[in-house]
This record gives sequence, structure tokens and C-alpha cells, in this order.
Amino acid sequence: MKKFYGHRAYVQSVGVKNDLEIDGFAVTVCAELGVELQRHRVRSFDEMAQWGDDLSGFDLIVALSPASQRHALELTRHFHLEVEYWPILDPTGLGETREAKLSAYRQARDQIAGRILARFGPPQG
Repeated sequence: MKKFYGHRAYVQSVGVKNDLEIDGFAVTVCAELGVELQRHRVRSFDEMAQWGDDLSGFDLIVALSPASQRHALELTRHFHLEVEYWPILDPTGLGETREAKLSAYRQARDQIAGRILARFGPPQG
């Protein structure tokens, strides 16, 4: 989002769990597009709330897995905000070689970018 639209929207990246390190393959394929994830940290919905980000302050949650969609719907049942599910390829565990793994991660990255552009329109300089 920030790559395409800068700071015109407040965006948080949140998962169901926060006990995972950012995947090195994700870091690599995003760096190919100039998106730096090296210092990115996975955080959970619970952790986000502890840091003061109230879900009622958001307009949209985009879930990339059925588990995150269920969790988001459960957490937001009393809020007026949209939850969208974008079925994106889960590249973890795919590919035998490094290049095959990177190919799967590129496919997932490109699916997400395509969904962002379809939902929010072309980037405006």
C-alpha cells in the first residue's frame, strides 16, 4: 500500500499470530520492487490493540487467509468496518529449489499488488 499510495492512508500489517519472524523469501521478492521488509515485524490483532490501535478507527480489513478472515470478523462484529477476503496463494512450503520458492513468493506478491490496484486504483503521483 505505501509503495503505491504513500501516506495518504493509515495502514497496519497484522496477522492472527505474532510468533513468526518475517519470511526471508518475502523480504527478497519485495526488495525486488523497492519495498523494504527487513525491519518489518509480524504483530497480532491483540498486540495492535495493546499499542493503542483501535479497530474502530479503521475502515477496512483485508484478510489474506481464511483464519485471518474469521478472526477479523469475530473482532469487528460490533464495529462498522468492512472485512474483505483476498484469496492469495500461500507460498510457504512450495518449491523444491530456491528459485522455485522465489517464483511462488513472486506470484503471491504479484497477486497482492494486483488486488491492491484493482481495489484502490492506480497510484497517483
